[in-house]
Parts: sequence; structure tokens; C-alpha cells
Amino acid sequence: MEMVQDFLEQSAARTPEKVALVCDGQRLTYATVEAMANRMAQALREHGVRPGDRVALFLPNSIELVAGIFAVLKAGGVFVVVNSTTKRDKLVYMLNNCRAAALVGLARQASLLEQVMAETPSLQAAIVVGSAGKALSSTRPVLTFGEIQECYPPESLPRTGNDDDLACLIYTSGSTGEPKGVMSAHSNVVFAASSIISYLQNTPDDIVINALPLSFDYGLYQLLMTFKFGGTLVLERSFAYPAQVLKRMAEERVTGFPGVPTVFALLLQMDLSPYDLSSLRYITNTAAALPPSHILQIREKFPQATLYSMYGLTETKRTLYLPPEQLDVRPGSVGIAIPGTRVWLEDEAGNRLGPGEVGELVIQGRHVMQGYWENPEATAARYREGEGGERICYSGDLFRMDEEGYFYFVSRKDDIIKSRGEKVAPKEVESVLYALPGVAEVAVIGVPDPVLGEAIKAIIVNMGAELSEREVIQHCRAHLEDFMVPQIVEFRDELPKTSSGKIKKTGLS
Repeated sequence: MEMVQDFLEQSAARTPEKVALVCDGQRLTYATVEAMANRMAQALREHGVRPGDRVALFLPNSIELVAGIFAVLKAGGVFVVVNSTTKRDKLVYMLNNCRAAALVGLARQASLLEQVMAETPSLQAAIVVGSAGKALSSTRPVLTFGEIQECYPPESLPRTGNDDDLACLIYTSGSTGEPKGVMSAHSNVVFAASSIISYLQNTPDDIVINALPLSFDYGLYQLLMTFKFGGTLVLERSFAYPAQVLKRMAEERVTGFPGVPTVFALLLQMDLSPYDLSSLRYITNTAAALPPSHILQIREKFPQATLYSMYGLTETKRTLYLPPEQLDVRPGSVGIAIPGTRVWLEDEAGNRLGPGEVGELVIQGRHVMQGYWENPEATAARYREGEGGERICYSGDLFRMDEEGYFYFVSRKDDIIKSRGEKVAPKEVESVLYALPGVAEVAVIGVPDPVLGEAIKAIIVNMGAELSEREVIQHCRAHLEDFMVPQIVEFRDELPKTSSGKIKKTGLS
């Protein structure tokens, strides 16, 4: 029975002196990270955290966040990583929703932490990281991360629980309503990590860079998987300074680079010649499908690296991946089911669909999570029991499948634009627009129109050559059916993003 904390413990036992983590100018071995996590676990347990309790980690990517994730698991708890840019109201909502027993935050945010603690009755204690401008006053115990590392023993606590217990809650971004906590059991995480490692062919020699937030499951799994296969993780705060990340990739001889479409759009505008990226073995993309034109350009920019185009959702972690040898054959596909899982398409009446038909993607496997935290209505809408009692997940995304069983993302079910009585998938229009020189980012949306029902609007971030509305529409007319051609084209300097780097269409008009 493998549990998530075993990823660290087993690697620390096998290669204690190997560098596990490169972060904030420090190089930490597996033995060091293990001892840090053990000390923090001892402190959490002493201050009221019991098996099954939730602990919120309100920190940016950092050594302390890595130690905190494993410390919570070692204490028998459930970790909840909260994006460090989350505002007070949403943070309070999440803490009260999961009834967090402890909160870990930055000392420099003492005033915010005080307010949050006052509004979260379930909190037993807080841990602050870094030096404070002012002391954190609370009626509940407040420890510092530094004190914990000096005062608590480095030995592991006795193991509790089993792999059916929850390991973490991952809150979805909540672009439509309140965020929901996706419940991930140890068995879900272990299976998903193992499946992904198998097709990426990771080995202990891999050095993975991660500039994605650990609050985002794609970023989180870079940590979990790297510690599972015993590699080295180079952890960056963010991708805000791309040149710095590229410099680190060259210095550390990085072999694995996970990104999202917005990151790759930025890289495609840069001159990469100053950076020696010859060690790069593979690149991964998920969060949103890459347009085929960007896939081509990425492969030209990184000719030595294998590109894995993938699709996933927090509710199943990863769902599909395109075997790299298929990129030339079907660049628009996000592939087949990850190893050990099954997928198929259904129409709205629950009938299974065949090649060429568009329907909702349904997923079955041990990576299907447990549901939404204390939200039976949302859980019932997304999750069902499949054959043999194994859970299945209805993705909410529309796909089509080709004759060989490869899947192509069409649209979110609620993203479809209805114009002139026809259904238009925004992604199909976006893929055509991305083929225009200089187009870095695109969002295609429907806006109310008294004649058309919805007019198609394209919002474009253009980083290269001058581009006019007329040229955009001409290009679309040459490559799309009449009813799919945008009626409105708008140019902007940037598009809003979610914390995980996806283009955020909610609120666009």
C-alpha cells in the first residue's frame, strides 16, 4: 500500500544525499527535505492536527511549501495548497469550507493572516514563514517555520491511515461560482503519478523545472512525480521572468519542462539562442490544447526535445496524452487514454458514440477522484458509478474521435457559441487564428446579437507583424465555413488569465 508521503520517504531512503530540490538559491538533498517535513509534522501534530484534518498552505512556490505538503501527509492530514495571490474573501471561504485545522502563511502578510484567523473558527494553530514586520497576534498558537526546524525532532511520526484516505483537496478556480474542493485520495494520486511517469519514461536522472504554482494540480504533480521517481526538481516562483527561467534551465541542465499554452506563446516570441537547452529531453503541455501551428513552432524551437500534448482536468488529474510519434500524423489530437484507464464519448441521452461524432468525454479509472468536498449535488452531476463499481467522471468537455481512436478537443459544453442557428466551437476558430503570423493569444467568444443570436467575437493579442481586422476576417473566410467567421475582431495588449495560466473567458465581452 503506497501513500503519497512515501514518494519522499522512499527516495530519501534510497538516495539521501542526492539533490532533491533547487529553490531560492538553495540545493536541498532528499535527507534534508525529509527531516524538514518530519519536524513540521511533529509540530502540526503537537498543535492539534489529527488524522484527516485539513491544513491550508497559503504560500508561493518555496522550500517551505514543499516541506509543508509532505509534513501534512506525515501528520496524517489532508493538504490544501492555496494560491498565494488569493484574496481575503476567497481565502476565508476556502478555509471555512474545508474547516482547516491549521494555516501556514507568510510572516509579511501578518495583518491578512490575523483577519483570516479571526474569521475561521476551526483553526487550531498557524505557522508563519519568514521574518515578520509585526508579530502575529492571535488567541491560538502561532509558530514560525524557523523555530520548528530548530526545536522539533527530525524523526518520522508513526504511520496512520491507508490509501483510501484523502491526501489533498485541490480547489478548482471557480470561474463560475464558488470554488469546489476536488477530493484526491492517496490511491488516486499514486495511480495518476505512476501512469504519467510511465509514458513520460521518467528516470532518476531527470531534472524537472517547474514555474507553475503548486496550487495548480499540473504544477503540484511536477513535485510529486519527481520525488516519486527520485529525480531533481528545480522550483521557480513563477514564469513572470522568462529569461530567468531559461537561464536556470541551462544552468541546471534541465531535462523536463512542463508548460501551458500562454507560456509557450511567450517563448515563441523570444530568441532562445543565448540559452543552452541541449539537455532538454521532453516538454509537456496541458491546461488547454495547443493549436497545431504552435506545436509546429515549439518543435522548431526545441528540436531535440520530445513534445507531449495532453489533456486533463482536476477531477481526474490527467486523462489523455498523444504519443509523440503521432504528432506529425495528427497534430490536432490530444491523444488516447493514459495507461491503465478508459475513455469514451456519450451523447446527452447517454448513448456511446463512434468515430466522427461529437459528444462528452467520459473517463473511468483509478485516477477518477472522490468527488467535491461536501458538495453532493455537484458530485452527483459529475461522478457516477461505472461497471464493476469503479467511479466514472463526466468531463463536461466535448470531443470527437477519429477512426483509430484518437481524441480531439472540440469545446467546453457550456462554451459552444450558437450563431445563425449553427453551433460553433471556439477552439476551431482559435486554431485558425493562431496560424496568423504574430498572433500570440486568442479568445473567441459569443456576444448577444438580435439577428444572429450570438455574434462571434475574436479578441487577439498580436506580438508580431501589424494585423488589421480586415486581414483577420479574410484569413478566417479562407479557412472556415461562413457561419464560423468572426463578425467582430478586437486587438488587446493582454488577455485575463486564471492562476493556472489559462486564458479566462469569464467576463470577456
